[in-house]
Amino acid sequence: MAPVRPLPPDSQPITPSADAGGHCSDLTASYPPTSGDFAPDSTMARIVAKGRLTVGVDQNTYLFGFRNPATGQLQGFDIDLAREIARALFGDPNRIELRSVSTAQRVPSLTDHQVDLVVRTFSVTCDRRNDVDFSGVYFTAPQRILAARNSGINSAADLSGKRVCVTVGADSADRLFALHLPKPPSVLGVTNWTDCLVALQQGQVDAVSTDEPILAGLAAQDGNLQIVGGALGYEDYAVGVPKGERDMVGYVNGVLDRLRGNGTWQRLYDADLSALGPSPGPPQPDYSRR
Repeated sequence: MAPVRPLPPDSQPITPSADAGGHCSDLTASYPPTSGDFAPDSTMARIVAKGRLTVGVDQNTYLFGFRNPATGQLQGFDIDLAREIARALFGDPNRIELRSVSTAQRVPSLTDHQVDLVVRTFSVTCDRRNDVDFSGVYFTAPQRILAARNSGINSAADLSGKRVCVTVGADSADRLFALHLPKPPSVLGVTNWTDCLVALQQGQVDAVSTDEPILAGLAAQDGNLQIVGGALGYEDYAVGVPKGERDMVGYVNGVLDRLRGNGTWQRLYDADLSALGPSPGPPQPDYSRR
């Protein structure tokens, strides 16, 4: 009898959204940065009085936010970035509480004030901007495809009628449904990107599609997989902030500006993301929001 290979827990089919691909002209615009000083009644002062910065992060995305099996500690580019914000607030990068949140939990964790910030490969979208605020962009990534080397999938055109995995709450599925293919792909939604890796390895899906750095982390765990095809689009990562906390957005933007200017962004890239190849340098932020 063939072994039973159940789908990952809480997996579900994803269908096209009626408002997918919404447009807002100033998508990545953020508020101007402020200095490191802040008023006694500011959001930053409240966090300092609490004694720690609470940040929603990932523990399943290799390179950006993952739990090191040797140390049990969370590490990656997003984790280090969150620690730099804590360093700016407290003078100590360890005055931080890292809370693991899934893709779908990123927005609710901010709207319910369960966390102060989300630093978790959090792409700016028009829909999300309705519910939360964002810092300036700190990383830009193309969306591509991950498939087995012998799968025959080498480009987006080969996804016609195929089964593709994404995480629930990600906007990766929108670009898949927007492809003009003879037969649209069927899309499976799971909780974490590592669930997609398992589904692909078990033959329950034919491919995974999301941001290239996330795919690179999955491919590093299985030499039989490869990233293929050109960019289906681009994702702009920013720090998520509860809606209305404009002072916190400006403060975070000030921190990010200093990290770009003093070489820290590049140092973090070299430490965490060198597997992606030569650094593209930090993206230039847009501070035109008023």
